[in-house]
Amino acid sequence: MIHYKTSEEVKKIKQSADILGRAHGEIAKYVKKGVKTSFLDKIAEEFIRDHGAVPSFKGYNGFPGSLCISINEVVVHGFPSEYELKDGDIISVDCGVFHLGFHSDSAYTYPIGEVPPSVLELLSATKDSLYLGIEQAVFGNRVGDIGHAVQKFVEAKGYTVVRELVGHGLGRNLHEAPEVPNYGKKGSGPLLKQGMVIAIEPMINLGTRNIVQEKDGWTIRTADRKPSAHYEHTVAIFEDRTEVLTTHKYIEENFKF
Repeated sequence: MIHYKTSEEVKKIKQSADILGRAHGEIAKYVKKGVKTSFLDKIAEEFIRDHGAVPSFKGYNGFPGSLCISINEVVVHGFPSEYELKDGDIISVDCGVFHLGFHSDSAYTYPIGEVPPSVLELLSATKDSLYLGIEQAVFGNRVGDIGHAVQKFVEAKGYTVVRELVGHGLGRNLHEAPEVPNYGKKGSGPLLKQGMVIAIEPMINLGTRNIVQEKDGWTIRTADRKPSAHYEHTVAIFEDRTEVLTTHKYIEENFKF
């Protein structure tokens, strides 16, 4: 069942998303070669708790971190660890914040140092596909219009769309209906209505779309071990507009590429 939010509830999600955006900005200051991903996780948790909120992911179904940190061929759900970022890595940082009774969720993929042009192009295309998906996330459209826009754009560039993992509704729960795939047919799926809040999150691979789950029960990587990129925003649907509640602004102000 889809939970439609009131304007007041959307305002609370936006307040959660503001803390999330600024947490991402704080993390971005430290995303560089030689930094342990466990340190990034510590920065995130401290910032979120210092602002009166709770990391959505920590303890979620037993997940150990405040961040999902997914490096290179890891698509999503990677654990923070003692791994030190290396020149040529890409790192997806996915974070959620629970505040005032509501969750927000966003992700960003960073290049570390000298990254091959083909991988930088993957990052750029994945990010662009997120915004093309958001353009379709309007009142009266359907969920399939979002996925179709993402899929058409990235597949035309020779990339592949992960099928088993999707965006989602969110609100009082981190994952709610509807699922928001990054592929699909125009005019298919649930109708986008006033009060829907959804996380749109393209997960796009350089090689095969096939994925495998590691033995830890969480980490998802590409079957061919080629890189995967991931960007995400939380958006709210209104009759007269769509509002992007999360922001990457603070990341892009603070990350030194």
